[in-house]
Amino acid sequence: MTQRLESAMVRAGFDSARLATAVKVDVKTVNRWLAGRVPHRRTRLEVALVLGETEESLWPSARPDIQAGAPATAEVLGAYAHRADIPNDLWVSLMHKATERIDIIGYAYPFVFELLPNASELIAAKCSAGAVVRLGFADPDCPHVIERDVLEQMGGTLPGRIRNALSMLGPLAETPGCTVGLHTTHLYNSVFRFDSEMIVTPYLFRARGYQHTAMHLRKLSPHGIFESFSDQFEQIWGTVTPYGTEEHHGLTA
Repeated sequence: MTQRLESAMVRAGFDSARLATAVKVDVKTVNRWLAGRVPHRRTRLEVALVLGETEESLWPSARPDIQAGAPATAEVLGAYAHRADIPNDLWVSLMHKATERIDIIGYAYPFVFELLPNASELIAAKCSAGAVVRLGFADPDCPHVIERDVLEQMGGTLPGRIRNALSMLGPLAETPGCTVGLHTTHLYNSVFRFDSEMIVTPYLFRARGYQHTAMHLRKLSPHGIFESFSDQFEQIWGTVTPYGTEEHHGLTA
């Protein structure tokens, strides 16, 4: 495996120092890769891109899911033509079962707080019991929210829907263990993660949130579809502005 990386570097005209600079790591780190250490997946993808290779060609043991004869993972538990087709019982069950992590990223999702009369209090209690909760909403004042509003033909209501959802946070805005953030990213899907299960809604052109398709996923592999959407959440979450700071106090007014 180390020969694969070394050979790829030679073909691309890279030594350890040049590769380290290209992927923004220390040269000692590259030398450890050459000695056999496997980098984290995001770094593997960056190295493969820089060298003009594929991840699996450089580190085949890190991608058992696509090796010849590897069994396919059954991470898709269900698929729905529309988010509105997902039974409320499934949403409520996912919320009740979660004990470690709830991660949600979207534009506005007030329906989550309408699933139960005490949804915010329930999530806050989970935080008190040690769960980590991250809730990402679109910044209602950013330009791309207006663009999304026009695309989905919402008649200028999307900023208000986001503010309405934020007004439903209740104790969550100040609950230790819960972080609320505002993003300015053009989303192509929403992610609703509850521990090792997830609802993902890929966006359809000119369709509104409840009309988008949806998948119910369960994590079975660090290389599967669940992990791909989990990584997407992390990348978007890295761009959010914490909600609740002074400049956002007027958003729910």
